[in-house]
Amino acid sequence: MKISPQYILLFLLCIFSITKNYSQESRKIDYTSDRTLKDENKYPGAIILSKVTNQVHFIHEGIEIWCDQAIHYDQANFFKAYGNVRMQQGDTVTMQSKYAEYNGTTQFAFASGNVKMSRPQSSIETDTLFFDRVKQQAYYRSGGTVRDTASVLTSRIGRYYMDQDKYSFLSNVKVTNPKYTINSQQLDFYTDSGAAYLYGPTTIVSETSTVYCERGYYDTRGDVGYFVKNSRIDYENRILEGDSLYFNRAKSFASGTNNIKVTDTLNHSLITGHYAEVFREKDSVFITKRAVAATIQNKDSIFIHSDTLMITGKPENRIMRGFYNVRLFKSDMSGKSDSVYVNQNKGITKLINKAGGPTTSVSTKRSPIVWSGNNQMTGDTIHILSNPKTEKLDSLKVFYDAFLIQKDSIEGYNQVKGKELTGLFVDNELYQVDIIKNTETIYYSRDEEKELLGINKTLSSSIKILFENKEIRDIYYYKQVDGTLTDPEDFPPNARELPGFNWRGDEQLLQKSDLFKGEDPPILTKIKGIPLPEEQEDFFDDTNGEPSLLNENSRLTPEDFKDTKVDSLGVPIKEVDTTLIDKSKLIVKKKKPTKATSKN
Repeated sequence: MKISPQYILLFLLCIFSITKNYSQESRKIDYTSDRTLKDENKYPGAIILSKVTNQVHFIHEGIEIWCDQAIHYDQANFFKAYGNVRMQQGDTVTMQSKYAEYNGTTQFAFASGNVKMSRPQSSIETDTLFFDRVKQQAYYRSGGTVRDTASVLTSRIGRYYMDQDKYSFLSNVKVTNPKYTINSQQLDFYTDSGAAYLYGPTTIVSETSTVYCERGYYDTRGDVGYFVKNSRIDYENRILEGDSLYFNRAKSFASGTNNIKVTDTLNHSLITGHYAEVFREKDSVFITKRAVAATIQNKDSIFIHSDTLMITGKPENRIMRGFYNVRLFKSDMSGKSDSVYVNQNKGITKLINKAGGPTTSVSTKRSPIVWSGNNQMTGDTIHILSNPKTEKLDSLKVFYDAFLIQKDSIEGYNQVKGKELTGLFVDNELYQVDIIKNTETIYYSRDEEKELLGINKTLSSSIKILFENKEIRDIYYYKQVDGTLTDPEDFPPNARELPGFNWRGDEQLLQKSDLFKGEDPPILTKIKGIPLPEEQEDFFDDTNGEPSLLNENSRLTPEDFKDTKVDSLGVPIKEVDTTLIDKSKLIVKKKKPTKATSKN
């Protein structure tokens, strides 16, 4: 037999109507009470339920409520509860308060007066709490405290998503842990994992560090964090900044990726690069990917670049080491070497030719080199010495196979070769060079009019050279002098270079940007971002169901469901806590300096 579509539709409507009626019937609130009274004048349409021996007990759709007294509106499926109120939803949610009301039709509850909602791993304590059982969400906006297994969280506004075990806190959020304190403008917290997602100006403050970020993640139980927007970590004497920062409190370790800056607040130095690691307890920093260290000396910065830089030691004895393809630049000096060693406290910089390093450029195979004006100095190892107090250049020493070349003002090259070279500086300008042991020279001798008088090739035990305005003024030869002044036309071109001559003027660093000359820009790591918080729907949105959350007998009014500029206690709600934005206040409290530290 063929059944028409009209009969099928009618059948389904009947089934739906029966199901709906059954569902509505099942939503009726059940109760038991030791005493039941009526007062139509005071509570029309209601019954008064009171405790004698046992508390008043309500049951509805998986929730049980106990109280000392209640006003129950049976037809409206609504009641108010007073005195030692306790709500229980299954085995997972318990709520206590002085007062509560419950709408059985909308499954909406409201509690006030020493409210405490407990879950297996956390609890909420607040002045007033709204609980929507349909959405399985709780909400407060008059200030609340959430206690987790490891931390205490407070905020002006809070919302709890039971299906996700997630809290979303807004306005003056604070997390207190025995090891640190978090202050944030917005924070999402997951109780099952202890994960906190930070949004807006945020600080994490402890005795040893202060973290600032405007978007980040922090594991409150594992003490591990990841920060990706305007991030910064302040230690006692170092500041780490970068596009992405990783932080491990237990290991006293932090790392940064892309556009890294590490500031030494005691020694007035700055290190930049695109990957860095900081070990707080070891007082060490490792940085690579276009690593550059900048230190101010006598109001003039000295820059050192290498493939990798490492800084170790306490502030009063801090050592910097650079490995492979080292380049040094100062306004009046520059240099290159395979590796570098710097002890700022002792005022020594060593340019070293360390065998076995990767040949990232041709220059790494060559001897260390220093340029001062038109003067080029090379050798197996070069030491640059400065006065730690005045920070002015004091002297320069070249060990083994020292070779000084100066480009003549018109043609050719003045050359001095020996075993060791010592250069002396006045006001950071080279004024004297002494070379000892088996010295050789080629010198273009000129008169006051710069006319070439001849070329002098001389052998001697030692040589002293005096400079004026970065040009050779006089040369003095000592012991076993063997040399003559030869007319230029009698001095063959192929004899005008000493053995080992190698003029590298095209490599000289003339400006700061030459630190990276010939290098390809680094390929930056792609930063894994932290998504923005989900846009929350209005907690009091009643468009999804009828009737309204409100009941005509409720204490609440429509105004109580609107967002206001003040909380339920009348206190203004701040949009932004400006104290979190002032980064100048982030410096970690410094211990009293030692004698060695104080003079820095």
